[in-house]
Amino acid sequence: MALRFLAAGLVVGMLTGSVLAAEPARAPTVKTPAPPGPPKVTVTLLSEAASIEPGASFWVGLRQRIAPGWHTYWTNPGDSGEPPTIDWTLPAGWEAGPLVFPRPERMPVGPLMSYGYTDEVVLLTRLTASAGVPMGAPVTLRGHAAWLVCEKICIPEEAEVALTLPVMPGKAAPGAGASAIERTRRAVPGPSPWPAALRATPETVTVSVAAPGLEPDRIGEVLFFPGRWGVIDHAAVQEVSIDRDGITLRAARGLLPEGAGSDLDGVLVIGEKLDQGLVSQAFTIKAVAARPGSGPSLSLLAAMGLALAGGLILNLMPCVLPVLSIKALALVGHADASPGLVRRHGLAYTAGILACFAALGGALLALRAGGAQIGWGFQLQSPLVVMALAYILFTLGLSLSGLLVIGGRLTGLGQGLAARPGYAGSFFTGALATVAATPCTAPFMGAAVGYALTQPPVAALAVFEALGLGLALPFLALSLVPAWRRLLPRPGPWMARLSQALAFPLYASVAWLVWVVSRQAGPDGVALVLVGLLLIAFGAWLHHVARRAAPRWRRVATGLALVSAATAVALAPLAAASPPSTATTGGPPGAVWEPFSPSRLAELRAQGRPVFVNFTAAWCITCLVNERVALRSPAVAETFARQGVVYLKADWTSRSAEIASLLGSFGRSGVPLYVVYPSRAGRTVAPEPRVLPQILSEGTIIDAIEKEIL
Repeated sequence: MALRFLAAGLVVGMLTGSVLAAEPARAPTVKTPAPPGPPKVTVTLLSEAASIEPGASFWVGLRQRIAPGWHTYWTNPGDSGEPPTIDWTLPAGWEAGPLVFPRPERMPVGPLMSYGYTDEVVLLTRLTASAGVPMGAPVTLRGHAAWLVCEKICIPEEAEVALTLPVMPGKAAPGAGASAIERTRRAVPGPSPWPAALRATPETVTVSVAAPGLEPDRIGEVLFFPGRWGVIDHAAVQEVSIDRDGITLRAARGLLPEGAGSDLDGVLVIGEKLDQGLVSQAFTIKAVAARPGSGPSLSLLAAMGLALAGGLILNLMPCVLPVLSIKALALVGHADASPGLVRRHGLAYTAGILACFAALGGALLALRAGGAQIGWGFQLQSPLVVMALAYILFTLGLSLSGLLVIGGRLTGLGQGLAARPGYAGSFFTGALATVAATPCTAPFMGAAVGYALTQPPVAALAVFEALGLGLALPFLALSLVPAWRRLLPRPGPWMARLSQALAFPLYASVAWLVWVVSRQAGPDGVALVLVGLLLIAFGAWLHHVARRAAPRWRRVATGLALVSAATAVALAPLAAASPPSTATTGGPPGAVWEPFSPSRLAELRAQGRPVFVNFTAAWCITCLVNERVALRSPAVAETFARQGVVYLKADWTSRSAEIASLLGSFGRSGVPLYVVYPSRAGRTVAPEPRVLPQILSEGTIIDAIEKEIL
């Protein structure tokens, strides 16, 4: 039976895996009506074939002859401009492919940079004739071409183009435009023979091309043209380094907030010094996103190993210990149970954890695929979920205090290890341990979860399941190895008192969750959730005192208890709808911080000032411990003040797409995250930000500020 629970947990993991942000506008292009006189660009339609073969494909080209001093644009025009288009009017059954562009030129225009063409360019399209085109009669191919041509002003132009060709059987002879089209095809970038990786931070974008064997002395030029606008600062200097591993090209990040968070297509131009001069080749590359948190060499097995270690450490987190204590007490109380029964309960507990991790991981992947900017612990950003967890833990605390008898099915206590129905208790205890663990982020978890969110669903869920297995492993090991259980204390009267004492960590967790609600839903939300807890306590008291009453009064008490519980549940949505509390600037004595915003961070970086960013949340226990132990230290505050470090706090208690986007740029999907942006003093290019460990100490922060960063 328990093996079925474990299999079910794994199956859920596989099945579960199976708000588009508006782009900021590029620099506006001021269009001027075409002045009198001839157009600045004359266009002609060329064909590589002198005739048409039914069903065959052939290249045609739109040749633009551009007036001196003027230019047209590439598919990504850069900081301003528009790419040319052509709308075809073809006979029935014909097909036209997209426009194919040769490699562009870089054209600085004041402080901006455009990508396009001067003098003359041929833009290619591959046409496929209908297989049923009749022989003998000529066919006319028509299109409407439109483009933007610029000098100091920009003029939109358009023209009708047409080309008439005869239909003849057999392979066609070269047409009048064959040589021009062939030259253009040689100028079209070819596929890169080397893999490429993309690493983005809020400051820079780095494209690394694994091209071993290049001789740096022979490379005279390396340029990168991104396939979409806004990823890099087009006008900024592209810093290039070439070594035995290949090419690394670094540029300042562009204005698109999330533009560098995914794979990037583009054109890489490499110029080689030869006897006849500089000879350039252009390659199309796809730079695969690689984030600082995961590292380019992190494999699936390595990520699963990190997740397993992170899950093990989760067992030591204060948000998980109360629930695990309940299960440990049950194991002590049934130390003499048959090994097979104990083993099956351990498997059922593990299955509950795996199933819950699969559900959470699958929901996270699905929501992110739909455009939601969320990460690990996303469910606790909803005050409704926080209140539900507070109600559950409060009810379990009342049960341990002896005011409410729930039974083994939910708590894993009582006869949970002695009777078959108790397997469900073990399963749901595992699920509850998972929910209680989500506010915590253990060491190794950040890199593992960040890696998972960049992978296909099956690989991502494998990482989440490894994290769950790490959480389940200590109790699973105790249930599978009888010799280890002998190390546990023998059952006795002390267990009744310990059971009651274990209620108080649960009550402490409830108090903390109510504080989280105060950050999310303000004073009104707290008042409503406290009333809900009072109603639950009243219902538990009625249930307790009516156990020995007459049947009639027992039914009345049970009805009132159910009404109290239902009223508490009904209050939760009202509390969740309350307005959140207003964040205040400042902090505890000696620690001065400002609320984070992307604009404030950009302003400080533009000034070259060092910045410390604390990504935190009220529901993150690890974050709160780090703040208490390290960030509120007078020594840290003195170091910040002496070095001129600006401390920004990015509070992710409630959802924020801006914070989620910046977390993603560091390969993280949850908090805590601590980033130091070094001073730019004396540097021409802003240095890379530094990610600090998830578990902080005074010394870690001070060393990073004084020795390693500034």
